[in-house]
Amino acid sequence: MTHPISPDMIAQLVVLARRAGDAIMAIYDKRDSYNIQHKTDESPLTAADLAANNLIAAELPQILALPIISEEAEVPDFADRGLWENFWLVDPLDGTKEFIAGNGEFTVNIALVQHNRPILGVVHVPATDITYLGVLDARESASLGAWKYQQGRNPEPIHVRSMGERYTGHESFTVLLSHRHGTQATVDLMDSVKSRWTGPIETTNAGSSLKFCVIAEGKADFYPRLAPTSEWDTAAAQAVLEAAGGRVVCAEPGESRNLVSLRYNAGEDILNPHFYALGDKSFCWEWLLGLEELVS
Repeated sequence: MTHPISPDMIAQLVVLARRAGDAIMAIYDKRDSYNIQHKTDESPLTAADLAANNLIAAELPQILALPIISEEAEVPDFADRGLWENFWLVDPLDGTKEFIAGNGEFTVNIALVQHNRPILGVVHVPATDITYLGVLDARESASLGAWKYQQGRNPEPIHVRSMGERYTGHESFTVLLSHRHGTQATVDLMDSVKSRWTGPIETTNAGSSLKFCVIAEGKADFYPRLAPTSEWDTAAAQAVLEAAGGRVVCAEPGESRNLVSLRYNAGEDILNPHFYALGDKSFCWEWLLGLEELVS
């Protein structure tokens, strides 16, 4: 069963994400109130994570009554959630380490997942009061649009930038990297990309799901993530990027070396495989990433 996405639902989700952001910022501005704890995996948990989660968990079912998977709640057994065709996937505060560091690069992520695909994503950036939205057709995987909301302005459509024109024009290729999760595999990958791209390559670091949104609005091209993430870290931002003309794909390609989109709630493990967030889905990424050599 699919659920129609109405303008009213979208408006309510944007308001809810912003309200969760307000709850986060009320604590962000008072460092003594962070109440930092650590989970069993040593990742940090703050009062802001819990405040945002409590608000979203209480109000999201009023928008659409579906099960919720949230980072700050117990994940149901796969025997139960594996039967879900539709559910909400939430990270109430993505980038808790950035929140603690005080750099503003943290987000509120709310995604509607249908048949293992995120078809609606809201990513709110509390520190700047900017919200990104992406909507996809549940049956045809086609984009219904992506937008950027800024306080006091009408939503503006966003789209990835053309890669083909940049390549033939010897323009810069912009890569986003995580502040905290660099790996040797990423270094090796970038060495390979540099051997193929004709123009300069620029790299910049950013936190949280904001990296996907920077690509979605045409300010960067590529985000390789060759380190662990969980499904709630990526679902909402994947919907935004794919609605803006990009893709999020597993770093390990399919049997025919084709790029396979990231899927959700498809197994016991809530961890994502390593992945690439790509701008301009019409570009030959298999070539740039060296996958064609693996076939020849």
